[in-house]
Amino acid sequence: MPASTAQDLLDRVVVVLMRTTHPGNIGAVARACKTMGITRLRLVDPVASINDEANSRAAGASDVLDDAEIFDSLEGAVEDSVLVLGTSARNRKMTWPVGTPRDLGERAISVLSGSDLTEDSTVALLFGQEASGLSNGELQRCNFHVCIPANPDYSSLNLAMAVQVMTYEVRMAALLSCEASSVDLAPVLTPEDAAWDDALANGREVDGLLVHLEKMLVGIDYHDPQNPGTLMARIKRLLLRSKLDKMDVNILRGVCKAALNKSNT
Repeated sequence: MPASTAQDLLDRVVVVLMRTTHPGNIGAVARACKTMGITRLRLVDPVASINDEANSRAAGASDVLDDAEIFDSLEGAVEDSVLVLGTSARNRKMTWPVGTPRDLGERAISVLSGSDLTEDSTVALLFGQEASGLSNGELQRCNFHVCIPANPDYSSLNLAMAVQVMTYEVRMAALLSCEASSVDLAPVLTPEDAAWDDALANGREVDGLLVHLEKMLVGIDYHDPQNPGTLMARIKRLLLRSKLDKMDVNILRGVCKAALNKSNT
């Protein structure tokens, strides 16, 4: 059954933790999951229990803890999963399909977007015990291994950090896959972008600012029009490179006006 929205896709993602030893880590994982819209948490043979510390670290994601499922075995936790992605930073003798969180986040959403899934099909994101990670046997249960390309000189991510990285990439892939997403992912970097708060200044407005700037620079004895050099050409290049919006031009012309008034008093 194909999903129709990004949240429908995310509702089919389960985060599976193996033998977690610290309740605070379970809570922190719940928080990381919920911030990315993933609320299905499964614990396999946990050493730690979901207690007050776990709820405190969850920081508002206690509902994820309340709904967490506990399993005796990995097989039971992923029996409904059509794809299992296991995190591992270790190199092993046997080559296994491996990718980055971005690559495999996209693959997870691609699989979940398929039309041949049953209603209860899931994708599992599998994380090992804090100190030892996933065992070889657990990694062999995975379709792909996920390797987070961290700083090789200090590559130690705690459990919640690793979950946050992976769930973020899954969320981004889900949002990008759904045209009807309510989240606008288009960057807003310059006045040329549609969501900028003011329109891009046109050539006439920039030229007017340039004239005003030159008057000000002459008025404060910074620029000698009899010996201009390349100053105004360089300022024009700076203005054109800056992609000013209309408000930017108005502010700078206001500065010029105030400076001219001050120089004339």
